[in-house]
Amino acid sequence: MNGDCTAGDCTDSDYAVQIVDSHTEGEPTRVIVAGGPDLGAGSLDERFAILRDQFDHFRRMATSEPRGTDVLVGALLCEPDDASCDTAVIFFNSSGYLGMCGHGAIGVVTTLAHLGRLSGEQCRLQTPVGIVEATRQSAREVTIENVASHRLQKDVAVEVLELGTITGDVAWGGNWFFLTNDSPVAVEPTNMSQLTEIAWQIRRALRAASITGSDGAEIDHIELFGPPAASTANSRSFVLCPGGAYDRSPCGTGTSAKLACLAADGKLAPGQRWVQESIIGSQFVASYRVGNDGAIVPSITGRAYICGEGRLIGQADDPIQFGISLGMRT
Repeated sequence: MNGDCTAGDCTDSDYAVQIVDSHTEGEPTRVIVAGGPDLGAGSLDERFAILRDQFDHFRRMATSEPRGTDVLVGALLCEPDDASCDTAVIFFNSSGYLGMCGHGAIGVVTTLAHLGRLSGEQCRLQTPVGIVEATRQSAREVTIENVASHRLQKDVAVEVLELGTITGDVAWGGNWFFLTNDSPVAVEPTNMSQLTEIAWQIRRALRAASITGSDGAEIDHIELFGPPAASTANSRSFVLCPGGAYDRSPCGTGTSAKLACLAADGKLAPGQRWVQESIIGSQFVASYRVGNDGAIVPSITGRAYICGEGRLIGQADDPIQFGISLGMRT
């Protein structure tokens, strides 16, 4: 570290950012432990806006090539403005910001435990979209109680170029999802490139048709479902995330959105177990309770493993110190 400079506020000096990397059921999380930008002492919403509007180069530095990849989710730890929370966290990837991140929340809790920053097995995370409760079930396994989730629209038909009519549900699980069982190809690992292209075509078609989440929010996650490979699972999902990467985990916010749809259709009762399998075969175990306002409150259980820890180094004379973003799909 050179003086008091950080990647967020110092572009004319060298800097270092302390990180811990983990993966949750295959999907990576990079927790920013120290060296992030000074976002002031306002509310989390205000600090999120400062990060987005004034220090977006920090996001790009931490998650983009050459230090990261489009599959990596970053998690910036900050002081909570809710005194009941252990920490606040802002999630992002190489293309932008995430309201919540289920696998990332599991990774954050596992990282805090690894660093000796938890006093017990319970943890509360403040995110820009609400508070997430977490319980460490073991050294690797964490259950998160996500933000309240709901289905906004059922059986939304969208015309997709070269694919025809695709029908799915629009639901909120901490991010906005379009969920469909109507995949033109089987949800199999051998079809990864086709699934990716299909999901991008659906996302573009939703945008062109002005199909959105609440208040015009863009639907930036596309989830396709098929039969599971494992007899212990209920379904398999392919989730395309903002930026163009597919989720290696079963996707915590996507599973939450799926539970909201199942609950709305009367296909899953409160407390009933649902096992979501990812495209690589990893699993989340999920269930829900009914909240005070009638929305469902999902619980997601998964395993996270520490992959590494160290520092990201930035050098002022590096012309790509804040990352490479060529070819980013939006």
